[in-house]
Amino acid sequence: MLQARNLQCKRGGRTLFSGLSFLLHPGDALRISGANGSGKTSLLRMLCVLLPPSEGEICWHATPIQALREEYSRQLVYLGHAPAVKDELSAAENLRIACSIAGAAVSETSVEQALARFGLEGSDAAVKRLSQGQRRRAALARLALSRAVPLWLLDEPFSALDTQGVALLTDMLLEHLERGGMLAYSTHQDVGIPSARVVELA
Repeated sequence: MLQARNLQCKRGGRTLFSGLSFLLHPGDALRISGANGSGKTSLLRMLCVLLPPSEGEICWHATPIQALREEYSRQLVYLGHAPAVKDELSAAENLRIACSIAGAAVSETSVEQALARFGLEGSDAAVKRLSQGQRRRAALARLALSRAVPLWLLDEPFSALDTQGVALLTDMLLEHLERGGMLAYSTHQDVGIPSARVVELA
């Protein structure tokens, strides 16, 4: 269970949001919406302990996440709005490194299967040679290897994806929720996750 209580975010002397509270149980999804600069990325960074709230607290199973640190970090996967991939490496190499940093052991077969799900099977080309949509797919393939991770935090995961890519990712997110996973994601569009509650940051 993830709980946010009376969160406030101040950046550059300006209050982006305040008094924000919500609760995520297994199987719950939260869509974070709002204009550019409204604090969507800041909120997601708060949820993964990369940015402390100006006020309020975030708890994981009733314990403040600052007290849990690495234990909490192992319970989540965070993908930022920019694909965190190294241009000189292939999609498979990037995926293996990302999993290694997260402390997850993965086999060559599982890496190939994850990339295949996003249409990147058999590609040994450096990521810099891929299109923006393919780069996004290479980053999102991490989710196919994170089935056992309960909390997914995704910043604009649908950006740069074509219609097929949006459908693939939506199916994966719905599967995650059906397994009892939790999801918080920012987006400017409603992509058809009917169970998602919406936080509108003004």
